[in-house]
Amino acid sequence: MNAEIITIGDELLIGQVVDTNSAWMAEQLNLIGIRVVQITSIADRREQILTTLKEASSRAEIILISGGLGPTRDDITKNTLCEYFGTRLVFNQEAFDNIVRLFGVRGYTITPVNRAQAELPESCTPLQNVNGTAAGMWFEEKGTIYVSMPGVPFELQGLMTDHVLPRLAKINGQKIIHRTILTHGVGESFLAAKIEAWEDSLPRHIRLAYLPQPGIVRLRITGTGTNKQLLENEIDEYANKLYAIIPEYIFGEGEDTMELVVSKLLKEHGYTLATAESCTGGYIAHLITGHAGSSEFFKGAVVAYSNEIKENILGVSEDTLSHYGAVSRETVFEMAAGIVRHFHVDCAIAVSGIAGPGGGTAEKPVGTTWISVLSPKGAETRMFTFGEHRGRNIRRAALAALDMLRKQLI
Repeated sequence: MNAEIITIGDELLIGQVVDTNSAWMAEQLNLIGIRVVQITSIADRREQILTTLKEASSRAEIILISGGLGPTRDDITKNTLCEYFGTRLVFNQEAFDNIVRLFGVRGYTITPVNRAQAELPESCTPLQNVNGTAAGMWFEEKGTIYVSMPGVPFELQGLMTDHVLPRLAKINGQKIIHRTILTHGVGESFLAAKIEAWEDSLPRHIRLAYLPQPGIVRLRITGTGTNKQLLENEIDEYANKLYAIIPEYIFGEGEDTMELVVSKLLKEHGYTLATAESCTGGYIAHLITGHAGSSEFFKGAVVAYSNEIKENILGVSEDTLSHYGAVSRETVFEMAAGIVRHFHVDCAIAVSGIAGPGGGTAEKPVGTTWISVLSPKGAETRMFTFGEHRGRNIRRAALAALDMLRKQLI
């Protein structure tokens, strides 16, 4: 089944409020096999609501609406829904009892405006909102399901969890299964060329999506079917074939991050780690220590931004810096060796580069980065040329350094 999400509110269109409801609803619908085909944000205007509902009904069997159900005059969704469905507002005792309960807990006095919130379209099935005064409303017309809910996130999520999702799950017979494989060290276009034959072999009910970000391309395999176990087995089969084609680029799946994968390997080997960072400014250490348990293996870091620190703390020789420069194979290797001596660790990562936007030369353009990794498994020093964007260069350098260590540890 297909669904469309409509969010109502001027505050969404002027950027005053960020629409988090749509992302959450889309994720939850996907988990029960319902595909969202469109998300639309519109103003609190009668004409726009009516037009959008009519258009949505031509695209989707399920239409979820959020917003415009408050007690004030600018909340017009309820009255507009009455017009759309050709019905009228009637007093609902259960909805009013819920308002009385909430106001009693909060010590508020019920006003006529609050009482009016218990008036609901006669043709709807009310959905009790235990977290707020605006009830949810479930409509069915000409094979299409419409559900209207308040825009307050915790109220909407409560209604979805308690009422909407369980009902939709019973109605929908389709299952949607995702498996996301994470790659590093390969661009999207090159990756597409590498796996073109594999992608062409996918059956119609299994699709591939490329989801790139700086340094990483996520490959999301999505299957749709009625038998969950058979679908999972089929996706596993195609994922295993993908692993056989590009094993050198795959570092994890799902919610894995490069730093978590490396951290797990370090713990398994019982190795310790420290970093010597110039152009990354401590970002690698930040990634590692952003997760609980890193103190088991991570000893510390030196942000050696200046040549003085490289010499006096890490022991890089003055001759190396003068002959080869701070961004060089020789310097970054001596940084790594220095961090091993200084912190008495098993593994070291050292990075030095030109993050930009300035500082580049014809010989060493912006993005030039040297990385050295030392571990009991070996030593490797490599040069990368990332690009001209400072933030992306730092991110890509950190990921490349961690991936070099990962490959040594496996």
